[in-house]
Amino acid sequence: MRARVRKFAHVLERLGLAMAGAASGLFVAVHVGSAVSALTSQAFLLIMMLGGAVGFYLGIDTPQLIFHPAAEGTSKRKIDAAELLSAIGTFLASLVAFFSVAVIVLRSELHIGWTMAIMVGWVFGVIMQIVAGTIARRRPSAISPARSRAPQDAYR
Repeated sequence: MRARVRKFAHVLERLGLAMAGAASGLFVAVHVGSAVSALTSQAFLLIMMLGGAVGFYLGIDTPQLIFHPAAEGTSKRKIDAAELLSAIGTFLASLVAFFSVAVIVLRSELHIGWTMAIMVGWVFGVIMQIVAGTIARRRPSAISPARSRAPQDAYR
């Protein structure tokens, strides 16, 4: 029973992150669309929202790389690339989304260069999140399937 509740809670958390990413994409799209008339379409808003949802869903809460060089099947690297990409991408996407909201709320008119920097920063941040999530989920697990089931069985 607890395993199902835990899985449900994890899915609910991931959906919340996806909605936060979609909102982030919406804010950036509204700001950029208000400055660049070619980007005022509903398709642009939808693409930005979907990109943010996928980026925040995949790029936040990535499985960590296990660092025990003595054990077989674990990494000998000192840096987890997925974790670093996720952190930088999340920070960058969130920062420029925050700036977009500030510009919208304060009704400021930014130079087109700053608006494009916000757009590029958000796109790069989301791409980093997607790449990080993909890397983290595609690497082989260091825990055998029999050992990974043991904690779940203990909660039943």
